[in-house]
Amino acid sequence: MNIEKQIEFNQIKELWMGLAVTEWAKEKIKETSFCLSENRLRKQLRDTTDGKNLIEKLGTPPLQSVNGIKEIIGMAEKGDCLTPDQLERTERALAAMKRLKDYLGRGKAYGNSLAYYEENLNIIEDLGEEIGRQIRNGMVGDHASGELGQIRGQIIRCEEHMKQRAEQVMRSNKAYMADHYCTFRNGRICVPVKKEYKLKVPGSVMDKSSTGNTLFIEPAGAAKYYEELQQLRIDEENEVYRILYTLTAMVAEMADAMKENIVWMEKLDFIFSKAKISIDLGAVEPSVNTERRIVLKDARHPLMDRERNVPLQFEIGRDVHGVIITGPNTGGKTVAIKTVMLNCMMAQCGLHVTCKEADICMNSAYLCDIGDGQDIAENLSTFSAHIKNVLEVLEEVDENSFVIMDELGSGTDPTEGMGIAVAILEELRKSGAIFLVTTHYPEVKEYADRTEGIRNAKMAFDKETLKPTYQMVIGEAGGKLRLLYRGSIGHAAGNAESGRPGRIWGKSGGQLPFSWRIFAGKGAGGGPEFRADFKAEGRKEKERSGKEVPDRGQRDGLSG
Repeated sequence: MNIEKQIEFNQIKELWMGLAVTEWAKEKIKETSFCLSENRLRKQLRDTTDGKNLIEKLGTPPLQSVNGIKEIIGMAEKGDCLTPDQLERTERALAAMKRLKDYLGRGKAYGNSLAYYEENLNIIEDLGEEIGRQIRNGMVGDHASGELGQIRGQIIRCEEHMKQRAEQVMRSNKAYMADHYCTFRNGRICVPVKKEYKLKVPGSVMDKSSTGNTLFIEPAGAAKYYEELQQLRIDEENEVYRILYTLTAMVAEMADAMKENIVWMEKLDFIFSKAKISIDLGAVEPSVNTERRIVLKDARHPLMDRERNVPLQFEIGRDVHGVIITGPNTGGKTVAIKTVMLNCMMAQCGLHVTCKEADICMNSAYLCDIGDGQDIAENLSTFSAHIKNVLEVLEEVDENSFVIMDELGSGTDPTEGMGIAVAILEELRKSGAIFLVTTHYPEVKEYADRTEGIRNAKMAFDKETLKPTYQMVIGEAGGKLRLLYRGSIGHAAGNAESGRPGRIWGKSGGQLPFSWRIFAGKGAGGGPEFRADFKAEGRKEKERSGKEVPDRGQRDGLSG
């Protein structure tokens, strides 16, 4: 049972992960689950609020991805020589740490408790400045050391002397030249000489053209400069490695302080990502209670358009632990129960909620049965899949659980479906859990009316315009809608005068025998007696209500 997917919390996580910078924070978001410690949850919510306040006052925090920096530090600790590119990445990470420390330091002026995390960040300015002075554009700079600057100066002068010697030879032997410029072959400077004048130009043949008509000769006077240049390049390489090893040793020396800074950067990135999604969703900090009470004022689904979303007013707790919601199709029942559970889940994960005001209770488990659930691979019909999910819920539920179920008892024969719905509700009531259920069965409404701790609710419907208002009214059961609005679904309303409403056929009947085998095999009763209990419960409800059980057309399409 993938609760996060069913209530769409996985989509909230995707938005949340997109606001994190470090890989550690993104992975932590992916693995985040609801907190079971009240004190820890209050701390998490307070951090989210403090992060939001800092962003609103100081702007976006200067966080930076530190991906790969831990590996670089590990290489330095092992004694490997870091490359100029790795040292530059280390310098950028150090600069980001300094900027974050300065950012948090400014936040102290507002008395923000999150700003005092600044004291946990170590100051490592000297290392960053040293790397910045010696490494430039992915290479060791000329001014990294006096010795290196001197060697590179000698290399430049030696190359100039080589070039001047070659050009002098070309000017002196212009008639023997095949071209007007000198070139390099195998690292040696050469002049292009016509092959018939090979012996006229003193030097060593280094190469020849593809046709063989031109010989590339290193002038005799330039050879000594080549030998000198090779020695200078060896000296340059040795000095570059000396500088890189020195900087690597400095990184290794500060490794512990840097790793500690990285840990705090990642933690702060996680906190600020919660603050960012709170700002993006226009959310607020909820209060937390342990009294099994949920109060949501002007709640909205966080994934829906704020401008079009109709705010939801919801309250449960004290003497009411179950709410049964009825109302016409497309009235917003499913969205309403998802909105309640999603906001509760977000709050218990340390996130702000999309409400004007909210008071959320601590829950030990979130359980639900929403959606079709049909699985061809497992040979499960829609009804069978629902029953399978319901059984899993009933096995796990306890007094600290929060349960939502959509279209309870649907997908099968109305008599048996209604009996199943009542029996499940009775099990939920006995467990002491908070639960929200949607249904079309009128007998279930009457069960709620006479059962202590359970209340009816409806999704309001405008009788004049025949359109849903998407407002939940707790304490009232939904009525039957005899006239269906034209156009929205595409079916005629039927003949109102004759009292025969047009029908919109709902879900097809489930494969009841197979479903019952699943229910009987896994249910509390463990056998046919369990199935019979539900059938009996359906008959009892029918007798109590004194009404005929509605046919499926009425139940799925017309019943409120």
